[in-house]
Amino acid sequence: MRPVPNLLIELLSEEIPARMQRRAVEDLQAGLLRRLEAADLTPTAASAYVTPRRLALHLEGLPARQPDVSEERKGPKLGAPAQALEGFLKANGLTSLEQAELRETPKGSFYFAVRQIAGRPTPEVVAETLEAALLGFVWPKSMRWGRHRFRWVRPLRGVLAVFDGRPLTGALDLGAEKLVFGNTTLGHRFLGPKPFRVTTFADYTAGLLRGKVLLDQDERRRSIVEQCSALAHGAGLAVKPDPGLLEEVTGLVEWPVVLMGKIDERFMALPPEVLSTSMRSHQKYFSLIQPDGALAARFLVVSNMLAPEASQQRANIVAGNERVLRARLSDAEFFWEQDRSTSLESRLGKLKDMVFHAKLGSLEAKVDRVEALALAIAARVPGAERDHVRSAARLAKADLTTGMVGEFPELQGVMGRYYALHDGEAPAVAAAVAEHYAPLGPTEPCPSAPVSIAVALADKLDTLAGFWSIGENPTGSKDPFALRRAALGVIRLILENRLRLPLLEVFGAAFAGYGAKDAALADDLLGFLAERLKVSLRDRGVRHDLISAVFALGGEDDLVRLLARVEALDAFLASDDGANLLVAYRRAANIVRIESKRDGHGFAGDISVGALEQPEEVQFFTALEQAAAAAAAALDGEEFGAAMAALAQLRQPVDAFFDAVTVNAEVAALRENRLKLLARIGATLSQVADFDLIEGQQGESSSN
Repeated sequence: MRPVPNLLIELLSEEIPARMQRRAVEDLQAGLLRRLEAADLTPTAASAYVTPRRLALHLEGLPARQPDVSEERKGPKLGAPAQALEGFLKANGLTSLEQAELRETPKGSFYFAVRQIAGRPTPEVVAETLEAALLGFVWPKSMRWGRHRFRWVRPLRGVLAVFDGRPLTGALDLGAEKLVFGNTTLGHRFLGPKPFRVTTFADYTAGLLRGKVLLDQDERRRSIVEQCSALAHGAGLAVKPDPGLLEEVTGLVEWPVVLMGKIDERFMALPPEVLSTSMRSHQKYFSLIQPDGALAARFLVVSNMLAPEASQQRANIVAGNERVLRARLSDAEFFWEQDRSTSLESRLGKLKDMVFHAKLGSLEAKVDRVEALALAIAARVPGAERDHVRSAARLAKADLTTGMVGEFPELQGVMGRYYALHDGEAPAVAAAVAEHYAPLGPTEPCPSAPVSIAVALADKLDTLAGFWSIGENPTGSKDPFALRRAALGVIRLILENRLRLPLLEVFGAAFAGYGAKDAALADDLLGFLAERLKVSLRDRGVRHDLISAVFALGGEDDLVRLLARVEALDAFLASDDGANLLVAYRRAANIVRIESKRDGHGFAGDISVGALEQPEEVQFFTALEQAAAAAAAALDGEEFGAAMAALAQLRQPVDAFFDAVTVNAEVAALRENRLKLLARIGATLSQVADFDLIEGQQGESSSN
């Protein structure tokens, strides 16, 4: 039995930036599959591969040709004017009505033109489709080369396109010339530069292996991990985890060979963050750690060259990398010594020449605002010593003027901590300088030291208030100043540290630093934080509608208290009493809504106790009064569980009321009083949340 034809495509180019590789091959596969499916050519399986020099697709199970299709066009009705019939024949390439089909339809007999379209051979369709896909492909950054009009991320050198063992007939128009589709490719640039012919995917992968290319990016990654682990283990060390670097290095080599080098002992006096960052950022080296967690005087480099064990070539590669690293660390050593020769305090004046934002002034002005705001927040943070908060806020941005941070911007804050300790600042101050940017993401640890909390909050709130004051708050998916991240940082700092912070008051202080006193700005910013809070809590399984229901009461700007309310409400609604009370509330609210619309007025107001005729009415009224009083007292004491327990006592009286009492009594005064009684349920429950915003089972909508 003849095997099902497969399609193999490879785009060979100069080196593709590692950060673009994975997205590029995914987009290429998706685009080509979309075009093939539109042409009725759908593979049974598809796989995509990428190396620094090539994008490759393997599509299995494509049919040998397109399916035949029948195309129909409805024409005029039987007996239509001759002119209409002639136009129909001409439009469909027919010479007589005998070539058309006459069919009966519910609206009468009509002529139909039926045309059989034979499917084209798959190689023809794929060749056209491939060229169209490549011409329409978009890179984040692209270039032209030579005299060509065609754009690609780097100069494209070859297109391998093989279907069923034979090359496709076609070419990619570059502009000045055409790049003909072929069935040959190259291996590693230095280790396997000779071309080889390809007929199948197995030929292709085997040829690449002979040419020292590991095509599968996942296989290259595994190889790097295994080699790194083996070398580290052999030296009694461990590899410092770095998923981002691993992904990048996987995209830099086609034949990974991991080697270990040494760091000169003199450089081990540098902060470990400096060593790791220098090796990672400049050289793409992996750091190694000792059993006690300290950085080891070793590094791992992933070479793209064959280097046999104990060979001179391997020794030369290692020595070359050690020499380059030595030069890099010498620069870092120079910055380390120079930066410490000047105190952070003496650097503050340079911040006036550094712009925070064109409309928001200099970093010096930001530091002044953050200091004032941090001191205001410190009064709400137990254990936050004011002098330490003041010093930390003043020094937090000073390391931005240092040579080390200029060379390694990712070390801002980290270097500030080292320099603050060198200057004799208190450990709490130094820690706050290092942590004031945190948390930068959902997985990064959140500061927990009092001084760090105050300064980190002040920095983020000042940024939010500043951009809100100039109307640069996020819209849609656009957030160029990472304000959503800042808001999530504020939320984490408050909730994880159980900080009782009245946000509207703090927002007012933050906006005052910019001379903005519009209360609407603070309300809008609080609403933004509420939306971010929903996002933050959603991952913890907290329902967004409950947050909205509590926020809707207004006046709640204490996130810890709000979350406690939400958690108590969630637990209450998860109970039988809570779920049934919600149904009863919806039923009561629907009845009151319908009757209010009918009468043209609402039913708020005092209930006439003397007009309560049935025992169930009296019991219900008594239960409402008791529940309202108990819930109010519990809420005043922030005993939210107790407040919910008080509301739970309403379930039985409500059920009994609906079972025994006819709300729409014939006597108008009696009906009015009972509707007021139902309206009182909403007033009682609204002490803890707006139950109209709670999603769930709908109650009865008909009046009783």
